[in-house]
Amino acid sequence: MIRVIIADDHYLVREGTRQLLEASGEVEVLATVEDGTHLRDAVDRMQPDAVVVDIRMPPSHQMEGIEAAHDIRSKHSEIGIVVLSQHANSLYAFELFKDGTDGLAYLLKDRIGDLDELLRALREVVAGGSVIDPLVVEGLLSRQRNTSDRLLNTLTDREREVLGVMAEGRSNAAISDALFISGSAVEKHINSIFAKLGLSPSESETHRRVAAVLAFLQSRGAGPE
Repeated sequence: MIRVIIADDHYLVREGTRQLLEASGEVEVLATVEDGTHLRDAVDRMQPDAVVVDIRMPPSHQMEGIEAAHDIRSKHSEIGIVVLSQHANSLYAFELFKDGTDGLAYLLKDRIGDLDELLRALREVVAGGSVIDPLVVEGLLSRQRNTSDRLLNTLTDREREVLGVMAEGRSNAAISDALFISGSAVEKHINSIFAKLGLSPSESETHRRVAAVLAFLQSRGAGPE
C-alpha cells in the first residue's frame, strides 16, 4: 500500500481523488487537506510515502503547491510528490524541477480520471523516479522547434522523436514499439542524446531520462513563458 496525503482547495476534487485512489486497493489516503500549511503539518505528523498536491492553493493561488513540494522534499527526501496542474505551463515545470527531478512528477489534472496513469506516477516518485505529463513535454518541445540554436541542431530528427517519447517515462521497449525501430537503435539514440545534452552517466537512468528534456531547454537559455 502507498500511503498518500492529498492537498487541493476544492473539496470535490479532494474527495474524488481520495475515493479513486482508495478504490484501486493500492493506496491508503492518510489525510486530505486544503492548503500548503495544513499539508506541511500533515506530512510532518503522518510521514506518508507520497503527496498529491494541486499547484494553485490558498492564499494567493499561484504556486503554493510547488513551494510546498520543495519544502517537503528538503525535509523528507524520501517522500514522493505528484504535482497536479490544470495547464501545461512551462513556468510550472521549470519551477518544480529547478533543483532536480528525483521523486517529483508533474501531471495535468485531467490525469486524475486516468487511474492507471496516476498510480504509475505515484509508484515512480515513491521509487525516487520522475514523471512529466506527455502534453507538457509536447508543449516544451514545440517551443524549441520554432527557434534555431546550436544545441537543437546537434540533435537529429530521430533523436528528437526519441527524446519526446523517452521523456514521457517510457521504457526502451515502449520507445521501440512507438517509433518502429529496434531496441539497439533506441539505446544508441538515447546514449547520443545524453552525450549531446551533457547528462552524466553517473546520474540515475530515470533521472537522466526525464532531465533530458529540461537540460535541453535550460542549456538553450529558454526561460519560462
